[in-house]
Amino acid sequence: MIPKINWDALGITTSVLCAIHCAVLPLAVASLPILGVNIIHNAAFEFGMIGLAFVIGSRALWHGYRGHHRQWAPLALFVSGLLFLVAKQIWHDYEFGILPFAVVLIISAHVLNYRLSRPGAASRMLGGAGDAAGRPATRASGTEAA
Repeated sequence: MIPKINWDALGITTSVLCAIHCAVLPLAVASLPILGVNIIHNAAFEFGMIGLAFVIGSRALWHGYRGHHRQWAPLALFVSGLLFLVAKQIWHDYEFGILPFAVVLIISAHVLNYRLSRPGAASRMLGGAGDAAGRPATRASGTEAA
């Protein structure tokens, strides 16, 4: 049996690890060259991390969108977060001002996707009646109001 993967939890974990990487790594700047490691401002590493975030996030959000809620908000938050990650690569001088927005948007996308993917969550969060997939409720009598 193949174990189920909670892609939103994996996406949140990856985003948090990315934030830790960006916060802690500058503190270790002095020791990294001694070890022969150069991942600070290494474009290949940074774009690799952005690619990893894209793959995991896309999988999680597409699964939630297609299979559960059909809401675009998590996808919009995620794309916005990825755009901020790319912007951080373009404007290095503003990296620490841009990065928190990217992390918050990506984590928010996964949290919203997770919440919307719970049974009945889409209709509860949107304030309407409906089934677990967010489809509007039908009348029990089968007749239309005049």
